[in-house]
Amino acid sequence: MFYAVVWGGLAAGALLIGYFLARRGLPKMVTGLIMGIGAGALISAIAYELVPETALDKWGMGVVFALGALTFFFGDWLIDRRGGANRKGISISKESGSGAAIFIGTLLDAIPESIILGMSVALGGVINAAILAAVFISNLPEGAAGTINLKAAGYSQKRIFWMWMTLVISSAACAGLGYFLILNSPGADGKYAQAFAAGAMLTMLTDTMIPEAFEHGGMFTGLFTVMGFLFAAILSIAQ
Repeated sequence: MFYAVVWGGLAAGALLIGYFLARRGLPKMVTGLIMGIGAGALISAIAYELVPETALDKWGMGVVFALGALTFFFGDWLIDRRGGANRKGISISKESGSGAAIFIGTLLDAIPESIILGMSVALGGVINAAILAAVFISNLPEGAAGTINLKAAGYSQKRIFWMWMTLVISSAACAGLGYFLILNSPGADGKYAQAFAAGAMLTMLTDTMIPEAFEHGGMFTGLFTVMGFLFAAILSIAQ
């Protein structure tokens, strides 16, 4: 479990890197392109690591996949209504929303990713490099965008830092939870959890991450998204 917690914290630690990059004034276009790379990497991880493992050969898998998508959709909808709609937005605005909603929304994004990371350690004995890389890269622009919006909402730099640190700790704990669930469920192979996470993550990508990437990354975003997909695909095949 120790290694699952460490890897979960490491992947979420990219939020802190995004925080420091935002403080140094990372250009919006660069943030958008990084977001595109992260989106491509996550799509690849879903396609090569999560969905193939679930096989979707039984109707139950399809139901769980859809349930993951619906769970994220309604959770995200509630958070949007409470001021977290622009948590991945890069543009600075005084109406960026509620800091609490931005924080909870980012946590909602991180939970399925972290649990799957922990499960991958329990199932394979080692971390899944493709999922780890995809989560880490996608957290970079999320940390930067969240920092920009929290600052616009009136939060101090110190408070923002500790909010991200809390998210890193929470993500590490979720990775430990994923490991614990597999370890203490005789015969469990994590396929249903993977199907659920895949649906949630794919909904998150198309709802928030990809539109924001294209808005600020411009015409090159598609190419960078393909690069992210290819990078994660190579990691999937090589491991």
